[in-house]
Amino acid sequence: MQRRLLLPVAVLLLATATPAGSVTASVTAEDMGAQGVRAEDAHVEGTLASGATYVMDVPAGWNGTVLLFSHGFRPRGAPNPAQNVTDAATRGLLLKDGYALIGSSYATTGWAVEHAVPDQLATLDAFTERFGAARRTLAWGQSYGGLVTTRIAERHAGRVDGTLSVCGLVHGGVANWNNTLDPVFALKALLAPDAAIPLAGFPDRATATAAAGALSGVVAEAQNSAAGRARIALAAALHNIPGWNDPSQSRPAPTDWAAQQANQYTAVRGLLATAAFSWRQDTETLAGGNSSWNTGVDYTRMLRASSAYEEVKGLYKAAGRSLTDDLRTLNETPRLKADRPAVDWMSRTSAFTGRLTKPQLTLHTTGDALVPVQTESAYLRAATAGGSRHLLRQAYVDNAGHCTFSPAEQLAALGTLEHRVDTGRWGDTGAAALNSRAAQADPTTPARFTAYRPAVYPRPYDLAHPGDAYRP
Repeated sequence: MQRRLLLPVAVLLLATATPAGSVTASVTAEDMGAQGVRAEDAHVEGTLASGATYVMDVPAGWNGTVLLFSHGFRPRGAPNPAQNVTDAATRGLLLKDGYALIGSSYATTGWAVEHAVPDQLATLDAFTERFGAARRTLAWGQSYGGLVTTRIAERHAGRVDGTLSVCGLVHGGVANWNNTLDPVFALKALLAPDAAIPLAGFPDRATATAAAGALSGVVAEAQNSAAGRARIALAAALHNIPGWNDPSQSRPAPTDWAAQQANQYTAVRGLLATAAFSWRQDTETLAGGNSSWNTGVDYTRMLRASSAYEEVKGLYKAAGRSLTDDLRTLNETPRLKADRPAVDWMSRTSAFTGRLTKPQLTLHTTGDALVPVQTESAYLRAATAGGSRHLLRQAYVDNAGHCTFSPAEQLAALGTLEHRVDTGRWGDTGAAALNSRAAQADPTTPARFTAYRPAVYPRPYDLAHPGDAYRP
C-alpha cells in the first residue's frame, strides 16, 4: 500500500444522531500521539440502535478506503468495547497511510454472529452518513471476526469490495465445535473412561466449569507418565494442535517428539480452560442445545491424516503402549449425539456456502493451536465446491500462536487484497512477493510469509457438501 501524506485540518468533535443510533465523539490524549492519531484526525465513538458501540478513526487525508474490522470472540461477561483494528501499531501505520478504520463491539458477547453482522453493517451505514460514501470498502476480521467477515463476504457482498480473514474460523461454526469435541472425547475415553465428566449438553456455566476442572486434573496427572503423554499427544493430534504453538516456546526439532508434546500439553490445558467447556456452554445456550456430534467418526482414519501422526507414533513406541489398542478403545467408546435444532441453528447462522462474488484473502500462522491452520483447507474445499475458487487466495506466516502477525504482514495482506480489487487480478501472491510487500509497508517488523500447504481439515462441514449433514 502506498503511503499518503495527511493534511492538517481542525479537530472534529461530534455529538449528533444518525439513523443507526445515538452518537458521541471524543478525541483523547491516548488516541493521539502514541497510537498514531493526530489532533487533526476525527475520532468518533457512537452507539447503534442494537446497543452495540462503534468506533471510527478517519485521518485528515483520508484516501477514500474504509476498513471495516470485525473483532474476535469475547466470552460471556468479558469486557466488550468497540474495536476497529487488530493492534495499536497496525492502527498507526494504517492511519498514516490514509485509511479510515471502523468497527463495532457487537450487541452481545459469545457466539454473537446474529448480532455481529448487522452491527457491522450498521456501523458502515453510520460511517457513510457522517463521512460520505467510501471509494472502496474492505472488510477484515480476526479469529472469530474472520467468521463474521466471511459471512459478510458470502451474504452481503454488495456492501464490500473485498474481504480479508486473519486467523479466522473459516471452517464455520459446525466444524469448529465438532472438532473441538474430538480432543476432549479422546482424553476422557483414554484417561478417565469411568468418570462422570460431561463433554456437551451443559445446563449451566457451573456444570461446564466443574467438568473442565475434573478433566484438567486427569490430564495433569497423565502428563507425569510416558503413556499419559502419548495419549495427550493423540488427543492433540485429533485437533491438529502443532508442536510449536506459542512464540514464547522454543521451536522443537522436527523429530523432537518430547518437546513437541510438552508444547501441545500447554495448548490442551488452555483448550480445556476455554473453548472446550465454558465457551461451548455459552454457545449451547444460544443454539438451544448441543450442535456437536461424533457419531460415525473413524478416529483411526482421522489420526492418520493429522499433521502430528508421526509424533504420536513415536511417543507410543517410546512409552511401550499399543496405539492400535488405544484407537480401538476410542472407536468403541459410545459417541455423543447432537440436538438437531441446535445443529440447524448453527448451520443457518455459521456455516458457509463457499460462494464468493468478491475477492477474499485469508491469512494464517502455521503454528496456531486454537484455530489450527487446517481450517484453511476446509474453506478451500467449500469455495471449490461453491465455484468461487478463483476469488480465493490463502497466505501463510511461519510463526507460532493464534493471530501472531506483525504489522508488516497485516499491511502486506491488506495491500494484496487492495491490489486485487483495483486491478481485477491477484498477481503474484507467493511468499517472496508477500515478504517484499511487507518489508516495503513496514521494514521495522518481521516478514515471515512461507510457502505452505496445510493438511486436510479433520471434520469439515459446509453447505456446499450435502454429505456433511448431521446423521445421528
